[in-house]
Amino acid sequence: MRAVGLKRYLPIEHEESFLDVELEKPKPVGRDLLVKVMAVSVNPVDTKQRAPKDDVEEEPRVLGWDASGIVEAVGEDCIDFRVGDEVYYAGSITRSGSYSEYQLVDERIVGQKPRTLDFAKAAALPLTTITAFEGLFERLAINPAQREQNKDKHLLIIGGAGGVGSIAIQLAKWAGLKVTATASREETSTWVRKLGADAVVNHHHSLEEQLSEEVDYIFCLSNTDQHWHAMATIIKPQGKICSIVENKDPLDLNVLKSKSATFVWEFMFTRAMYETSDMRKQQELLNQVSHLIEEGHLQTTLTETLHPIEAKTIKQAHQMVESGSMIGKVVVDGF
Repeated sequence: MRAVGLKRYLPIEHEESFLDVELEKPKPVGRDLLVKVMAVSVNPVDTKQRAPKDDVEEEPRVLGWDASGIVEAVGEDCIDFRVGDEVYYAGSITRSGSYSEYQLVDERIVGQKPRTLDFAKAAALPLTTITAFEGLFERLAINPAQREQNKDKHLLIIGGAGGVGSIAIQLAKWAGLKVTATASREETSTWVRKLGADAVVNHHHSLEEQLSEEVDYIFCLSNTDQHWHAMATIIKPQGKICSIVENKDPLDLNVLKSKSATFVWEFMFTRAMYETSDMRKQQELLNQVSHLIEEGHLQTTLTETLHPIEAKTIKQAHQMVESGSMIGKVVVDGF
């Protein structure tokens, strides 16, 4: 089968940062689905996994986690899907990725593709949607069913125009919260307002000075180190902070003590990585999001589409994500 892989971890501009390769088509066993990949999206985790280092792979390594496609075959223990189903998923960071014509993925982390979206629009969603959904409704413990009560709750999203922020704004508004999102350019401010943000502040300036009140929740999607002390100042007593961005410097948790504030990480690969007992929640989550999209509560965050899936276009997508100026998501579709 055709795939895009790497053997060395190189700067994206290098001619061998990605290679067009031929690999053996895998066979599903157990609860695995064999999916014919129709579209993939590129996320910051893709670029971090490819970042330059001295390691050399004996066999080409295939990256990529977001995908949409069609079930080609199923393992003997599969109970949720059948051949021909259209699906979308974010895969597992411990397995071969989605930059390939076919991919194996555990059915417990796969959802039915929204019927109202094509494959490219669907591929833009899984990883960022799982991250946003888990971050808001599990880590921050916001109850989306309590929409009336949530109207009095204020959420700050730091990094509102990126992939996770773009879906988190929509989910938070669906759950009834007041949402302030950060954006630093005119086009990103326009984007987050279009998605439903009630207010916009600039994360390059003092957040404390721009916000007129403390907030109940903070979802940090950009530079935890930079915003740590601002978040401690802004959060309400007994409020909750969730971040998806790893810290480089030690975080002083003492700044949260007097407020009895909560800090928690969100990493959407946890369930698949450790095969947790509630792993199937990601399938349920994706299926729920499909219904929300079909009912018009949420929209895709796709903003750029490249064709086809090959080394050249995967390189281009990585360059776009690494630029730090992406709005929404970039998708590569079709072999």
